[in-house]
Amino acid sequence: IPVGSVAPRSSGGYVLANGEKFCFLDWEKKEVTDIAQIDDAKTNIRFNDGKVDPAGRFFAGTMGMETRPGEFERHQGSLYTLQTDHSVVKHFDQVDVSNGLDWSLDHKIFYYIDSLSFTVDAFDYDLQTGKISNRRVVYKLEKEEVIPDGQCIDSEGKLWVACYDGGRVLRIDPETGKRMQTVKLPVHKTTSCCFGGKDYSDLYVTTATKRMDKESLQREPQAGGIFKVTGLGVKGIPPYSYAG
Repeated sequence: IPVGSVAPRSSGGYVLANGEKFCFLDWEKKEVTDIAQIDDAKTNIRFNDGKVDPAGRFFAGTMGMETRPGEFERHQGSLYTLQTDHSVVKHFDQVDVSNGLDWSLDHKIFYYIDSLSFTVDAFDYDLQTGKISNRRVVYKLEKEEVIPDGQCIDSEGKLWVACYDGGRVLRIDPETGKRMQTVKLPVHKTTSCCFGGKDYSDLYVTTATKRMDKESLQREPQAGGIFKVTGLGVKGIPPYSYAG
């Protein structure tokens, strides 16, 4: 079962979006406990990216499985929240590949990527209820940027978006919709990014090797590695932990 995303739990261990279930992982005991199954009759979907909101809820979305290499069944995914009482809320469906997500620094906006829309979207966010509304596009990717994947926010409220097949991470101002910076990597399949290090000033970027043949792997020997980008002059913010 593919693990789509993992987040720390404030009571210890981790919460997982795993296959079609939300689970808890006890790292010490090496035990995984199923917590909730998403209410979905589909068998051709799996969880992908997820993140915890500032109130401690775990948001995670699904995507269709590959029908053939590189081809997905369209509109099979949805976005869900695992509430702190372990109940599950479904926000919307008709998603292609549910991906990067984060919240504005004032917690009033939720940012979200459905990869095959080639956009970064924003919603109004109600932190009290966890409800989202008023979807709009904040950035449309240029052709050479290819596919938006994972994303995170920095301490200035700007978004960092990893571009799958684009070999880069973009820094975007969600208020103006303008690209501010491009960090290019020596590999094409950049998948996600987050800030870490002692004061959250290092950007960590994950990459993939999926569907790369022998020649591509020889051309990009570092494909599949995790890269650390330093000296960006900006910092991230600490991640939130699941409160349930």
